[in-house]
Amino acid sequence: MIKAIELVIFDCDGVLVDSERIAARVQVAIGAELGWPLTEDEVVDRFIGRSHAAIRDQVAARLGEDTARTWSERFERLHREAVDAEIAPVEGLPEALDALTLPTCVASSGSHDKMRHTLGRTGLYERFAGRIFSATEVAHGKPAPDLFLHAARQMGVDPAACVVVEDSRPGVLAARAAGMRSFGYAGGLTPAERLEGPHTTVFYDMRELPKLIAAR
Repeated sequence: MIKAIELVIFDCDGVLVDSERIAARVQVAIGAELGWPLTEDEVVDRFIGRSHAAIRDQVAARLGEDTARTWSERFERLHREAVDAEIAPVEGLPEALDALTLPTCVASSGSHDKMRHTLGRTGLYERFAGRIFSATEVAHGKPAPDLFLHAARQMGVDPAACVVVEDSRPGVLAARAAGMRSFGYAGGLTPAERLEGPHTTVFYDMRELPKLIAAR
């Protein structure tokens, strides 16, 4: 028997805040400067949904540790500047949150500092304060299930009673590995076909999320 939903776990970047486009643009620019030319599609495939440590490991494997350190430092600075200038909630997200009646939390590959910044700049931080979890708290980031299982444990909810809202392939894979149902938001950078799979509902308009969750 499928359990009733008791908790909605939101990813942050690309689900709550429209930051993935900013991140992809910055990664492309840094790659061109530091010797790893990347298209936006390649950034989505390699980096989107993964932790800072996982991205750094990829850069180090290709360009060396020194360049990986420079890359990380440059990304943090340029991303923060761009967020300050243009960050906004994902379209329709505030309305979706207002319509949801279930408990919610955030579980993101980003650090707590990054989430304080992006959620703070969009006025969303207080809506989730005390219920925000980062991949820095677990041994393995997405697509491993560790982060979502950690969030469920901290919130006192059985994983089978959780649903995850994600916009990346590593994210939906992590949800499946955790035994959770997921909603794959395809209104951002990740194509719908990369989100599709078992126990995953793909959708394009964040305003539809409350109805979709109620139907599950």
